[in-house]
Amino acid sequence: MAAKKENEFLMYKDRPLVRKGNTLYYGNMSDSHVLMLQILTTTDVQGVAVADKVSVQLINTDPNVRPHDAIVQKTEKKGLYAAMDIGRIWLERAISK
Repeated sequence: MAAKKENEFLMYKDRPLVRKGNTLYYGNMSDSHVLMLQILTTTDVQGVAVADKVSVQLINTDPNVRPHDAIVQKTEKKGLYAAMDIGRIWLERAISK
């Protein structure tokens, strides 16, 4: 089994997925937009904490845009799958423009 390089990221649908605590970032920072998912609440399922309420934000990565204006779209979804589903659609549309 090969050791994972320190700078490699977990990939999901050909884009990096990085987690720090309850925040996940999806997408390449070199692209025009990335997705930020924040796990707001969790539910215990057979002893495992599962994301319940998730905040989804599509963020413009342009460094010249004010942080408040960088949030292009946002919503809250029940479950990580629903959050990733809508977020990935937003991200694909934003990058293809």
